[in-house]
Amino acid sequence: MITLYDFELSGNCYKPRLLMSILGLTYETVPVDFYPGREHKSEAFLKLNPFGELPVLVDDGLVLRDSQAILIYLASKYDKTGQWYPLSDPAVLAEIAIWHDFANRITATASAARLGLSMFYDVDIEAAQAGAHQLFRLLDEHLWFGEREGRDWLCAPSHPTTADIACFPYVALSEEAGVPRQDYPAIRRWLDRVKRIPGFTVMSGVFPAGPAIEA
Repeated sequence: MITLYDFELSGNCYKPRLLMSILGLTYETVPVDFYPGREHKSEAFLKLNPFGELPVLVDDGLVLRDSQAILIYLASKYDKTGQWYPLSDPAVLAEIAIWHDFANRITATASAARLGLSMFYDVDIEAAQAGAHQLFRLLDEHLWFGEREGRDWLCAPSHPTTADIACFPYVALSEEAGVPRQDYPAIRRWLDRVKRIPGFTVMSGVFPAGPAIEA
């Protein structure tokens, strides 16, 4: 049985929950009181992850930390289609790595601003919001040009990959960070496409797709 040490309001914890839902995997969660209890810094939790960060996933005795590493593991082991992390295509794997790094930058900006606003972390909120807008402009441009070329997702394939899952949560939660998305139409269309992936599941602050608009 897969076990996920989880905090419902964490976008990084949502990433593996979302991919496991899409893949139809059965798993159990162990809730961790990240806020206000700071249970992730407890002695017991630090034995699982010495960095004191969520999520942590345990599968067949293997303990994994870091949401992007967990996505790679789950897709490589459990995705029978081979699409979410296509091991046979080095070029796409390199693309995915680039966007996983981009997801970490979103966490350092949009997520940081959200933590400062909603959980009172000591964050330079304005600097974090400015950094998020800089990333969103790059993301929106990438998606806009991709649409012109017939590409709906972050990477070259005609299907989503773990790159889309990695980047999705804190973009979808950006309003809670004080980072509005009205100036990023390509991002809004991409968010809607992710929400329409079969098996998509929501979290607090992330809502299902609305009715499809016919052209």
